[in-house]
Amino acid sequence: MAKPLPEPINDAARSGPEPQQLPPRRDPEKIFPVSWDQFHRDSRALAWRLNGVGPFESIVCVTRGGLVPAAIAARELGVRVIETVCVSSYNHTSRGELTVLKDIAPAIIARGGGEGAGVLIVDDLVDTGRTAQVVRRLLPRAHFATVYAKPMGRPMVDTFITEVSQDTWIYFPWDTGLAFQPPIRDVG
Repeated sequence: MAKPLPEPINDAARSGPEPQQLPPRRDPEKIFPVSWDQFHRDSRALAWRLNGVGPFESIVCVTRGGLVPAAIAARELGVRVIETVCVSSYNHTSRGELTVLKDIAPAIIARGGGEGAGVLIVDDLVDTGRTAQVVRRLLPRAHFATVYAKPMGRPMVDTFITEVSQDTWIYFPWDTGLAFQPPIRDVG
């Protein structure tokens, strides 16, 4: 029987030179590890589903999680104009203050009469919907797609592939190796 993945390190719990503190273990049934192969298959399935919705003139990916599925969707759908909106709402495993670090370029916002018609927004996951609400305000007529959706955020997206329960923690392939890998640089 496979052992559950170890808990991520909570850097906010560190103080001084003491060892890193781990948060309490999550119920292994509520952990959803996703491999690179699975994430690629799910992202291609998203592109397949979106093919019937478009065409799209451009893609806005929500960084950082939306970078990989947006690249796959862009390839599969033949979209060459790709933009990012940089939003910070998590620090590894804990929700933090929602901050827009980089806005969408005015040329992309101007599409569709200034409301984003013909624009596809891509993210890896919609959780509570807070990030999606911010991005939707910038492009209200854009089509919002995620690979995974949780119930609280699901009403904010137009297309997704897999729904997981609200209390499930998804380990994306860039978050894990044989064990959780913290980022090389922790920027808070």
